[in-house]
Amino acid sequence: MLASPNMHGRGYVKNGRDDAAKYIQKKFKDYNLRTFTKAHNYLQGYDFPVNTFPGSMYLQLNKKELTPGEDYIIDASSPSFSGDKLKGEYVDLAGVIKVNDSTKELDSVLTDSTWHATLASFDKEHLYYLDNIDSFCRTMHFKTRTFSSKLPKGCFIISEKKKLTWEVSRDTIAATVFYVLEASLPKTIKTASVDVKSLFVPNAHSDNIIGCIPGAVKDTFITLTAHYDHLGMMGDTTVFPGASDNASGTAMLLYLASYFSTHPQHYSILVIAFSGEEAGLMGSAYYVTHPIVPLKNIKFLLNIDIMGDASDGVTVVNATEFPKEFDMLQKINDAHAYIPEIKSRGKAANSDHYFFSEKGVKSFFMYSDGGKGYYHDIYDTAHEVTLIHVDDVARLLIDFVKELN
Repeated sequence: MLASPNMHGRGYVKNGRDDAAKYIQKKFKDYNLRTFTKAHNYLQGYDFPVNTFPGSMYLQLNKKELTPGEDYIIDASSPSFSGDKLKGEYVDLAGVIKVNDSTKELDSVLTDSTWHATLASFDKEHLYYLDNIDSFCRTMHFKTRTFSSKLPKGCFIISEKKKLTWEVSRDTIAATVFYVLEASLPKTIKTASVDVKSLFVPNAHSDNIIGCIPGAVKDTFITLTAHYDHLGMMGDTTVFPGASDNASGTAMLLYLASYFSTHPQHYSILVIAFSGEEAGLMGSAYYVTHPIVPLKNIKFLLNIDIMGDASDGVTVVNATEFPKEFDMLQKINDAHAYIPEIKSRGKAANSDHYFFSEKGVKSFFMYSDGGKGYYHDIYDTAHEVTLIHVDDVARLLIDFVKELN
């Protein structure tokens, strides 16, 4: 359900995240989870800026129209741009860098005047194919990921050899930048037509969804979390479904909520579906600074992200930080042989556990290992989610929560 087309990728176009939030609230109500608000709902609202693409997404090189998501993605910070029959121009950025004549290798000293002259030469009448970005950024000490922010207004193409991986941006840049698969690029770009409609929303509203299953001890909580948002849409037709990331983790969260609602524990169970994770852990960052349940009252937090295929087991972030709890998890799996392997990993700021553990809350982030590796692309669909061993992961998590109690 959460990865279905009518959820629009649970993002910021066509109210995808709002529809997902309504679905989760209904499930919380069905499971009789308690609320914390005076309005007796499960919502913790907050705002943050986001750049969206609710309109046209069109790129034609020479006479071939490329397919968004399959052939290219747009830099998520790009503004609107429209141009017909733009002249294609190849720009080798290695030419901006001084070359050592004896070694034929890139020197560490840049010809700044050449780079500034190159920037000044860009106009809106051309589409520029920029090559040798990696070499240029290494020499300039730029981060490749932020290179697009150095470009002026105009339209640019950067080739991508392997995989198109999109994201959400909370900011805008001057340039409109496309990342195009190398295999989809013509040998020479003679002309191009572009039409992109973006919309920057300075105060996009999102909601964390928070419910509780009271235990014998009312003021101490085992906390279960997962993020329900994803990337949404890139234009008005291209959807990033986010089945594995993280419809699968949200479905696991709902299953655990359903189970514990009829099997109350010694400690209370706090259940949080976070929004804004793909935009930079926004929902969990907001909760940590505006806690509904004080952080000191959380005995342990278990965050679930990417639960589509556990054919190779799972990985636990923060395992090295909390060896006692990780050993507990391992012993449960050894006793029941639920999944093939539980891998240990250290600290990482890669999901919603992070701000909690930074504030001293004992936290694990668990994700599954397996599947085809579809991630932040249009191929992360429900059809590709195998659910191998995922029911066993659920049994493992239930036993782990019981052991914590």
